[in-house]
Amino acid sequence: MNDKSKIPPGQKQTDNFPVLHVGKVPEFDPRTWYFKVEGEVENPSVFSYEEFKKLDAVKDKSDFHCVTGFSILDNVWEGVRFKEIAKLAKPTKKAKFATIFCDGGYTTSLPLQDLMDDDVLFAWGRNGEELTPEHGFPLRLLVPKKYAYKSAKWVRGIRFTEKQELGYWEQRGYSNTADPWTEDRYP
Repeated sequence: MNDKSKIPPGQKQTDNFPVLHVGKVPEFDPRTWYFKVEGEVENPSVFSYEEFKKLDAVKDKSDFHCVTGFSILDNVWEGVRFKEIAKLAKPTKKAKFATIFCDGGYTTSLPLQDLMDDDVLFAWGRNGEELTPEHGFPLRLLVPKKYAYKSAKWVRGIRFTEKQELGYWEQRGYSNTADPWTEDRYP
């Protein structure tokens, strides 16, 4: 499908799913993997892999835009909505942002209002298949309305915060808003 109205300025549509990431692909052991929720929440918690996979899963269709210039349209992602995790965690009134932390030290941070959109998922599948380790398995954040560096791979948890903590790429000069429709790549 080629729908130019779904492709932000400066992007080119592709059907390939290129592999881009910082560091090496981490090893995954379902017996020791965990997902931690901490910070400004009433219910801090830790989920095992088995517990996380038992949460209410959804499938959601959305586009994927990389800051390097490619867009993949109409992906069907499978995972748990961010707002499902937030509902369980019960962020305090002080919580305005969330920092997503990952294996290998990668982080990204977004305002809670951006993360509470229905299309924001912690995904383990794409187009009917499990994500590959190179694409973030066992869990990646998916924030379709932002450039993909906000869609962190190998997620291990969330820290709800009062003030925003700049993530890996934002500390290196990338835009914190990461809006593909305004080409907000770098300040």
